[in-house]
Amino acid sequence: MEKTKVCLSVIAPVYNEAEILDELYHRVSIVLDQIGEPWELILVDDGCTDGSTDKIIELASADERVRPVIFARNFGHQIAVTAGMDYSQGEAVVIIDADLQDPPEVILELVEKWREGYEVVYAVRTEREGESWFKKTTASLFYRLIYRITDVAIPLDTGDFRLLDRQVVDVMKKMDEHHRFLRGMGAWVGFRQIGVPYKRAARFAGTTKYPLKKMFGLAMNAITGFSYFPLQLATYFGFASAGLAVLGFLAWIVLRLIGSQTISGQTITLIAIFFFGGVQMISLGILGEYIGRLYDEAKGRPLYIVRKFDKNIKPDSKGKRSNETK
Repeated sequence: MEKTKVCLSVIAPVYNEAEILDELYHRVSIVLDQIGEPWELILVDDGCTDGSTDKIIELASADERVRPVIFARNFGHQIAVTAGMDYSQGEAVVIIDADLQDPPEVILELVEKWREGYEVVYAVRTEREGESWFKKTTASLFYRLIYRITDVAIPLDTGDFRLLDRQVVDVMKKMDEHHRFLRGMGAWVGFRQIGVPYKRAARFAGTTKYPLKKMFGLAMNAITGFSYFPLQLATYFGFASAGLAVLGFLAWIVLRLIGSQTISGQTITLIAIFFFGGVQMISLGILGEYIGRLYDEAKGRPLYIVRKFDKNIKPDSKGKRSNETK
């Protein structure tokens, strides 16, 4: 019997969201049934420890359209989404957060734009409910900083909630870098892209799994993956420090000529040492970030390890991305 071709794949990375999964499945299935095409929901268990794994397997047992991908440990949100794309079979792929802050009902609008011929349809946040002033402010600054300094035009106020055509997914699957920033990769590949505005909801339950530390790590991946600005910044620091040193030296000569003892030679020396030492350490730190990423790529380790997966779907990764265990 010929296997039914999947039209739409929905990927939801899951990390300790046991109390949300039933509602996620309920709302997603209602929305996807309205499309009238075969669909699948890929739930990627990113090393859950709260019972989410059992809930995912339970949902998959009750509905064959739910496809579980269970990691051997926590590998992070961006890697979980990558695994979902590797295992997806749909002609289009939707990425959505499991916490229901991205309303599944917006998927209908994304699909509508896809059917109009757009290959990338990203959701643009017009409002963000249930988030603190600090989170909203830092997120806004983050998006605008990335937009200014990166080499690709990443749309403002967009997360990973988006629809990707199969052609786009296949291109992104060939990009094997470990330090991933998927929304930047989606902008880099090009194709016809359009935004759909939506109101981001508060979490359905639980607490955020993306604290400030992880946000900072994501920002570093975005900056180092799509911009040389930090390296250029080290050069600017070098020129600025050299210029200040020259000005300081000239000022010291002038003061000595007029007989002023305001600044001694020893003081100037100590200031210069501390200043140049600080600039050198900053520059070395920036270089270290890039060299560390090159080292991670050179090791050639798989992006993730899968402990359990739906045997009806196999990733087209040719052994480069994943290492499946039985």
